[in-house]
Amino acid sequence: MSLRGRPIEAVKVPSIDPLFWVLKLLTTALGESISDALIKRLSPIPTVLVTGVIFAVVLGFQLTRRRYETIPYWAAVLMVGIFGTMAADSVHIALHVPYGLSTSVFATALAVVFLTWRRSEGTLSIHSIHSSRRELFYWATVVTTFALGTAWGDLTAMTFAWGYLSSGLVFLVLFLLPGLAFRANRLGPVAAFWMSYVLTRPLGASFADLMGKPVTVGGAGWQSSHVSLGLALIFGLTVFVQRARDKREADSTTDLARS
Repeated sequence: MSLRGRPIEAVKVPSIDPLFWVLKLLTTALGESISDALIKRLSPIPTVLVTGVIFAVVLGFQLTRRRYETIPYWAAVLMVGIFGTMAADSVHIALHVPYGLSTSVFATALAVVFLTWRRSEGTLSIHSIHSSRRELFYWATVVTTFALGTAWGDLTAMTFAWGYLSSGLVFLVLFLLPGLAFRANRLGPVAAFWMSYVLTRPLGASFADLMGKPVTVGGAGWQSSHVSLGLALIFGLTVFVQRARDKREADSTTDLARS
């Protein structure tokens, strides 16, 4: 597949339903816990570099698919979660950038990506991701939302001293509001989707930190490695369910096309 704008055969993203949001939240929580577990046990800089290479390979594989496929897509989202968390945390840890500043910078970056995407393609709808250029805009947005969400979650939990539980509950309410506004015809589908999408990152990460961080900093003290294993199992089973359902839907579409 060429990455110069040649049309892709089919839409490259899954349909948006409750299972989509469950998987998205699992990738954010799992990305947070895996990142914390690796950084604690390994040298940070080599770990970030190696993870970045793995992320690039997985994303490259997703970009070469001609249509949405369950495992390549969700593997790419998960790697965004892991690498994005490490990269965003490194801005604070290595460069000592305050969370308030990094949140503002990533929010500005996301606005620029959205504006550029909108001006180039005329829409931000993920249901229109059927060309290579639009898919690149989509993944640039996904990466930026993860960076923003990481900084935002750390800002509320640490800088504002809300703690992980309070932050998680606030983000849960904020996550639900766009969907409720959409159902009440107060907000368009595209705006509602992206608002909730951005909030999945600090929401999932807050509860992952609540489970995995030490008791001394407001966590449950379960250890990030244990949380990672548990979330990985749940994520794998959920992907298996999603893959089976995607296959049934593909088979049903094929049967309708033949009839």
